[in-house]
Amino acid sequence: MIDVLSSTKYKVKQFRIICDLLDYMKRSKKKSVPVEVLLMILRQYAEKHLTHLHKFAKKKKIRVKTQPEISAFNLFLDALCKCSLVDEAESIYVKVKEKIKPNADTYNILFFGWCRVKNPAKGMKVLEEMIKSGYTPENFTYNTAIDTFCKAGMLTEAAELFEFMRTKGSTMSSPISKTYVNMIVALAQRDRLDECFKLFRDMVDNGCLPDVSTYKELIEGMCLAGKMKEAFKILEEMGKRGYPPDIVTYNCFLKILCVNDKRDEALGLYERMIEVGCLPSVHTFNMLITMFFNMGDISGAFDTWNEMDTRGCMRNTDTYCVMIEGLFGCDKTDDACLLLEEVVNKGMKLPYRKFDIFLMQLSRLGNLRAIHRLSEHMRKFYNPAMARRFSMNEKRKSMRLRGK
Repeated sequence: MIDVLSSTKYKVKQFRIICDLLDYMKRSKKKSVPVEVLLMILRQYAEKHLTHLHKFAKKKKIRVKTQPEISAFNLFLDALCKCSLVDEAESIYVKVKEKIKPNADTYNILFFGWCRVKNPAKGMKVLEEMIKSGYTPENFTYNTAIDTFCKAGMLTEAAELFEFMRTKGSTMSSPISKTYVNMIVALAQRDRLDECFKLFRDMVDNGCLPDVSTYKELIEGMCLAGKMKEAFKILEEMGKRGYPPDIVTYNCFLKILCVNDKRDEALGLYERMIEVGCLPSVHTFNMLITMFFNMGDISGAFDTWNEMDTRGCMRNTDTYCVMIEGLFGCDKTDDACLLLEEVVNKGMKLPYRKFDIFLMQLSRLGNLRAIHRLSEHMRKFYNPAMARRFSMNEKRKSMRLRGK
């Protein structure tokens, strides 16, 4: 218990509670602290260190119904749950719930704790007890739980909770678009596509109309699940609903295609963007250039580079870094050096990691003039102390990798 309170990364270290616990154990010469004494310590802690809320309430003439020690008790339970000691947290809760009336935060903390340790059955019991006590779970509580279950592969449990929201939930806790998106993406990842589109239709029929952000989350989830055809269907549906896809939506598609080196599909999507009047961004061109270099297609990379001039898209530092690094990787060192010269002439600031990589490439070539030019240029942005820190960090990383 002392270790949890003093070392948890999720909360401010509760040293004052620890000192009170140790003081009691020392004076009474005991190895454990009874629940009654723990409550007394928490009450004293609340009165001494959590009085700012009550001072504010008194000043503004607001009546605070919660007991002063419930804040400290919730903080205590939260520390235990976030260290995955949920059994211990519930054991303490059962012992003291007759002496301290739990509030909605208490139930939420225990519920999130059971979700953390992937025990949905006990989490549902906490929810049912919360409802019986007169508290209404919020959408955030349900959505977080469903998201946790889906990511852990517990789709059956997520579906049960989703059904619980629809049948037993109140107006404030009924499923929202985010809830549907989490379920649809989880179903898509398990190739249950018929259920995906059925749930999508249910979402619309129940009056939960998707907006632009909902469509984007759906498309991104489908793309990450590798369901490109289904993602294109949602893209078409998005246009029919009066939400024409923007550059962010298209780039989401393009990123998945470029990472998987699907050249024809990526170029087809690029042409589709142009046809519908959606101008490509610099990020669009950067992804295409990276894809071409990964595939060893140098001419495709140069064509994309020149296409930026045609489309009037200004190149940024990332564009130059991608192009220079790709040219060095394809042994087109003369072209890479010409672009580095252009970077210096334009006064562009390279990221320090890229600067270090390019210096190493130039040192292999033995191009002392280019090394001197680039070093003098980068000295305007980075001082020697930073260079030393960077080299030391790289050395530490390499030593850790050797140790593994």
